[in-house]
Amino acid sequence: MTTMTGAAYIKYELLRTVRNKRAFIFSLIFPIVLYFLIAAPQRGNKFLDKYGISAPQYFMVGLLGFGTMIAAMSSGARIAAERQAGWNRQLRITPLTPRTYFRAKVLSSYLMAIVSIVLLYASGLSLGVRLHPVDSWFKMTGLILVALVPFAALGIALGHLLTNDSMGPAMGGITSIFAFLGGTWFPVTGGGFYANLCKGLPSYWLTRAGHIGLGSTSDPWGSRGWLTIAVWGVVCVAFARWAYKRDTGRV
Repeated sequence: MTTMTGAAYIKYELLRTVRNKRAFIFSLIFPIVLYFLIAAPQRGNKFLDKYGISAPQYFMVGLLGFGTMIAAMSSGARIAAERQAGWNRQLRITPLTPRTYFRAKVLSSYLMAIVSIVLLYASGLSLGVRLHPVDSWFKMTGLILVALVPFAALGIALGHLLTNDSMGPAMGGITSIFAFLGGTWFPVTGGGFYANLCKGLPSYWLTRAGHIGLGSTSDPWGSRGWLTIAVWGVVCVAFARWAYKRDTGRV
């Protein structure tokens, strides 16, 4: 009974995610519109051509981190809305386990992220982006999905801590700061405190994952990148569990 209830809830959660028009507009359409506004007018940018990179390719890679970050954290807005409507209280009287609940939320976050990736890839291809070798698409996608673990967990945590009205500004501010310090809009170079601060954030390595699309090595992270994502993943998952228990009173 519990298994069937869990499977039904996961299916319902994924369907509800797809049907949420507002979430699709802000989490998926906005990065695409931004991409075309920036990249399309610069298709003839010769400065990047001398490095073997076209402007559409450069900006597609840059916006991958920003777009997928928003998509992965979008579950927080849905959770906050559910709490306001009393839906979470209804769930607590069902056989649904916290593990199944978290699994459904993570899957919905990744569904949004994957759709965002596909749309950005399609947009890049429409402007002439071609990656060689072809398996660069798969390597880049794999690393991006790994780098999104902390953001998916962070979105769930914020959804259980903030109100529906405050989630929008909070998510906008957090993703903007992460994107800025992660090198989405301009490269992080050199050393010193600022560079080390940026390299200690998961958004930096999320952006670095996209550098495969700029002709980087097959593993642009190295041990430091993997360790940073692992630490942030553990911390954010623990934060999400704490926020859930605090909100629901479950132990």
